[in-house]
Amino acid sequence: MASDSPKLAAAELAYRRIRSDIVSGVLAEGERLTEERLSGDLGLSRTPVREAIRRLTLEGFITRQGGYTTQVARFPEDEMEQAFHLRQMLEGYAAERAARLATRADIDEIRRLSDVIAANTPPRNPEAYQAISEANEAFHRKIVEAARSPRLTALMSMAFDVGMVVRTYRRYSETELRRSAGHHREISDAIAARAPEWAGAAMRTHIRAAQSAARKADVVAAAAQ
Repeated sequence: MASDSPKLAAAELAYRRIRSDIVSGVLAEGERLTEERLSGDLGLSRTPVREAIRRLTLEGFITRQGGYTTQVARFPEDEMEQAFHLRQMLEGYAAERAARLATRADIDEIRRLSDVIAANTPPRNPEAYQAISEANEAFHRKIVEAARSPRLTALMSMAFDVGMVVRTYRRYSETELRRSAGHHREISDAIAARAPEWAGAAMRTHIRAAQSAARKADVVAAAAQ
């Protein structure tokens, strides 16, 4: 067991470094990636880099073009719109179920994650951005878990694109980040209050706001090109 630890640690390091470079734009959308190049940049062997690429591909940050050719994922506008519409329906329903079925431990964890987001908003350094991104992912996944529906969990695994969520989140303005933090608090309040209609409406409002922010960020980015 102990002999596996360095490999696992290196794979996690490679994952975090490559993901950070994608989210920050150091690695641009559509940019070709090779194990050799990434290994050299990170000062790691190909084995942990290969594992990181596999994980990032599953999460939607990287796409495989055939064989060993990979590139940073692109997010076509229509694909993004579809993803947000699906999330409104599925996560709104998940929040409603969570308000009915969440355990006290579930509610405490949802509240804790909301507090982490609030405490780091607005983010003043890369560590705060990382904390918000990780807490945001965990918050949404915990609500789906608290909904107690294997079918819903399976559907969400297809609709929830981690790469898309994290990268659009990174482009929020300070005002949008503060609004998002408020939405997380309201959703957690609604679930704690056992109020399904309120929880579902709050979640759908939250995702519509995220969709609007992503659309605006795309317009700004296109104008700057």
